[in-house]
Amino acid sequence: MINYNDLLEKAKEVSKSAYCPYSKFAVGACVLYESGNFYIGCNVENSSYGLSLCAERNAFSTAIANGEKTSPVAIAIVSPNKKLCQPCGACRQWLCEFQKRDCDIDVILEDENGQPKVFKSSELLPHGFDLIK
Repeated sequence: MINYNDLLEKAKEVSKSAYCPYSKFAVGACVLYESGNFYIGCNVENSSYGLSLCAERNAFSTAIANGEKTSPVAIAIVSPNKKLCQPCGACRQWLCEFQKRDCDIDVILEDENGQPKVFKSSELLPHGFDLIK
């Protein structure tokens, strides 16, 4: 059983490390893998906005850099600036990239009351690219 509140708390904590001097919009993410390992990431902006790194992609990249070989099962995304902070289009495609064909990642957002609201990755990007599968 996935503890959604625990993942939200980890994402909330790492959002405090976000480097967002331009947008002032901090985001934190915590991705949980089948192995039980979790990886965190925050957004890192650049004055050339296109070179910025979203929290979700940062968390996935950290997992890969640490040698994670299993599939992700859930990701929590939090912003102190906005409740129900949805992943951008690029991050939705990253969710699709790392899930198994028969796996649908839980995407956990914080609602207006600080409670988890769970979406399936297929709801957020119903027809993403899946060339590897």
